[in-house]
Amino acid sequence: MQANPAKTAKPDDEAPQEAVQPSRGIIAEWTVTILLLLFGTTTLVQAFVIPTGSMEDSLLIGDHLLVDKLAYAPAGAISQYLLPYQEVERGDIIVFRYPMDLEQTFVKRVVGVPGDRIRIVDKELWINGKKADEPYVVYKSDFIDSYRDNFPTMPTSMQIYEPALRMLKEHVKDGELVVPEGNYFAMGDNRDQSLDSRYWGFVPRAHIVGKPLIIYWSYDAPTAHLQDPGVSLEHLRDLALNFFTKTRWSRTLKLIRGYEWSGA
Repeated sequence: MQANPAKTAKPDDEAPQEAVQPSRGIIAEWTVTILLLLFGTTTLVQAFVIPTGSMEDSLLIGDHLLVDKLAYAPAGAISQYLLPYQEVERGDIIVFRYPMDLEQTFVKRVVGVPGDRIRIVDKELWINGKKADEPYVVYKSDFIDSYRDNFPTMPTSMQIYEPALRMLKEHVKDGELVVPEGNYFAMGDNRDQSLDSRYWGFVPRAHIVGKPLIIYWSYDAPTAHLQDPGVSLEHLRDLALNFFTKTRWSRTLKLIRGYEWSGA
């Protein structure tokens, strides 16, 4: 899913028997969120909008995101103790520069980290010999594509770009794709309708811009309005007439979290 810089201003277990304090993870998430909202600049946080449906139903067309650009930044000698730097992990949702056009930014989920062995069998993802638990994935077609849904195989589509062909030639071993050091394999949650690493290859570590943090606004607009490099007159008119009815209020200030994989 391509993410364009936003141009328009602007999830319980059984109750415990006794009161407990919120987890440090949740506290940390909200602390970072508030700090970024109050003091962030384009150096720390940046706004993006989701223009396509390749990350449905995790992220919807018209979700406006704030992206933490420091999450995966290299830690310095002092800053590593002050800022919450982290490694890119399997299950993370990332924003990155599209390898085929560095002027574009995409949003996908990391499903393979360096050293992982990946294959897809009849739409189901297998990592390091184990079937992956992917509760976030949706399938919107019953059709089985020989390349998309049984990967890695020889591509039959003209949408396969040269880096993907090179990936298949150099990094497939015993029927599995092996993710090399310094690279990641990313796919959309809307698995049948996602232009992702299957088609254009790995995401280099250096291309990762940051980690989506929060949906600050969600508006039900068509892709054509959101892919425009500027704010179109049609979009402005739509906002003027339908701001309150087409704003998805239930998604406002919704935190975006990755999925913690286990056993892979």
